[in-house]
Amino acid sequence: MTSANVFSSKGGLAYAELRRRITSGELAPGSRLSQYELAEEMGMSITPLREAIRRLASEDWVVMDAHRDVRVAPMSAFEARELLEVRFSLEPSATELAALRRTDREIAAMREAADALLPVTRSWGEEAITAHRAFHRAIYAASHNNVMVRLLDDLWDKADRYRRIGLELPAGAEPRTIDLNQHHRILELVVAGEGTAAAGLVRSHIRNSLGAMVTDALEGRERAYHPIAGRSA
Repeated sequence: MTSANVFSSKGGLAYAELRRRITSGELAPGSRLSQYELAEEMGMSITPLREAIRRLASEDWVVMDAHRDVRVAPMSAFEARELLEVRFSLEPSATELAALRRTDREIAAMREAADALLPVTRSWGEEAITAHRAFHRAIYAASHNNVMVRLLDDLWDKADRYRRIGLELPAGAEPRTIDLNQHHRILELVVAGEGTAAAGLVRSHIRNSLGAMVTDALEGRERAYHPIAGRSA
C-alpha cells in the first residue's frame, strides 16, 4: 500500500470520527479543534487529520480561517430553515416512492424501528433522537433512490444538531404524542401502498416537527437580538 493510500485510509477514519463527534454534540458548535491533540488522540500523523478536516470544511461541518484555525461550524436560524425546507421537499417524495417499492424485508425493518420509537422529549433525550432517526431512515431507504437516501442521510446528520437544541427549549419537556402517533400512521400508509396519503402526512409531520419548532425559536431569538433587521425603510 502506498503512503498516499495510507493517508487516504486514515483520513477516512479521522473524517468519520470527527463527523460523529460533531453530529452527537460531543464537539460543540463553534468550538476550536486542536489538530495536534486530535491527531495524537487518534494515533495518527497530522496529515490524514488535515485531509479529514478539509473534507469536513467542504461539507460545511467545520470552518477554517486564514490563520488555519479550525472550528466546528456554528448553528443558525438560517441553516435550520434551509434544512427544514430541503427535508420538506425531499422526504415526502422518498416516502411516496417507499410506498411503491418497499419489500417485505423493509416492511419488517420499518415495523421494528416503529416498535423502538419514543417521544422525542427531554426525558428520553438521545435515545429518542436515535430511535426517531432510525424510523425515518427505514422509511426513506425503502425508496430505492440512492441519491435521495444519501442527501437525506446528510440532511438528518445536520438537522439532529438542531433537534438537540429543541430538547432544551421549554417545549422539550412536553409530551409529543401526536408526533409519535403520526409515525405509526405513516408506517400503515406505506405498508398499504398509499403513497400520496403517506407523503401528505409526512408534510404535515414536518410542519409540526421538533425541527420546525427549533427553527421558529431560533428565528425569534435572532429577531430579538437584531430588531431592526428585516424592517422596511
